[in-house]
Amino acid sequence: MDAGILVVSAVDGAMPQTREHILLCRQVGVKTIIVFLNKIDVARDDEIHELVEMEVKELLNKYEYPGDTTSFVKGSALCACNGTEPEIGEQAILKLLETMDKEIPLPERASNKPFMMSIESTFTIPVRLPFHHIRCLSLFLGKRNRRHRYHRIRKD
Repeated sequence: MDAGILVVSAVDGAMPQTREHILLCRQVGVKTIIVFLNKIDVARDDEIHELVEMEVKELLNKYEYPGDTTSFVKGSALCACNGTEPEIGEQAILKLLETMDKEIPLPERASNKPFMMSIESTFTIPVRLPFHHIRCLSLFLGKRNRRHRYHRIRKD
């Protein structure tokens, strides 16, 4: 994994599972963590936001991440889903995507090797062509092309 987005509630702060998620990121080798401070619509006090940020920064530093330079994005996922309060909803999600574009380095791709795609299963029926069941999950979050696609290809 190249990066992770840590979603922390502005109401509750860092919960025990937050510590576990950061530790898991360290064990798996996640290089970059971006923090999304959620539920800003419920906790509107800036002092609470700062306290939660400080707590998360301390946790990140404890697990050898650069907590002081980690990017924090404040917003409300519920407002983004419902289309209410666009400044903390939709605009916050767009800001999160921009932060991802800036902070997450593009991984090196082995373009000199042949293309490989995993095939889930292959069935051969006598007197017919083989049947391939291919499942591929594509996620595009580039600056120009932000969309999610799920392909399920069946070839008879």
